[in-house]
Amino acid sequence: MNYHFYAMLSRMKNIYRWGLMRNTKNENLSEHSLEVAFIAHALAIINNQKFGGNVSPEKAAVAAMFHDTSEIITGDMPTPIKYYNPQIKEVYKQIESVAEDKLISYLPDYMQQDITKIYKETGRDIKTLVKAADKISAYIKCLEEIKMGNSEFTVAAESTKNAVLALNCPEANVFLEDFIKSFSLCLDELN
Repeated sequence: MNYHFYAMLSRMKNIYRWGLMRNTKNENLSEHSLEVAFIAHALAIINNQKFGGNVSPEKAAVAAMFHDTSEIITGDMPTPIKYYNPQIKEVYKQIESVAEDKLISYLPDYMQQDITKIYKETGRDIKTLVKAADKISAYIKCLEEIKMGNSEFTVAAESTKNAVLALNCPEANVFLEDFIKSFSLCLDELN
C-alpha cells in the first residue's frame, strides 16, 4: 500500500498566502508554517521562563507545523472572509476539520492516532500560543513587505499588530517587545 499523507504535506509549498494582496515576495504555506513553528516554540519558552508555565516548546512547534495543513485541501481563505461573521467562521472550522480528517485518512492505521492527537488533542495553552505565533508571523510578513516599499501592507500591518495585541497573550507581547524590531533591519544591521 502507498500512503499519500506526506506527499500531500509536500504540496504546502504550492499554496500561496495573501492572495488578495500585491506581494513583493510570495509566501507559501511551508515557509509560513516553519516560521510559525519557530515563533510558537519561542512563545512556549517565554511562557515557561517568564510566566512560570509548563508548556512543551516541542509540542508547540509541532502543532504550529501542522496548524494550516488543512489548506492543502481547502486553499488559503482570505482573513476578511474567514472572519466576516461568526457563522462563516464556524462553518470554515468545520470544513478545516473535515480536511484534517481526510489528510489523516492518508496515513497507515498505525500512525493515525499519533497524528490525530496533533490535530484534535492539542491543549488550550498550545492552541493559544500557536494562534499568537500565526498572527505574529502575519505581522512579520507585513513588516517585510513594507520594508521592500510595498505600501499595500501598511493597513494590514496595523490591523495585524492590533490583532496580536487583542489576544491578550503576554508571551506574544514579550516577543513583540524583544524581537520584532529586528525584522525591520537589513542583514548588515543584524550582524
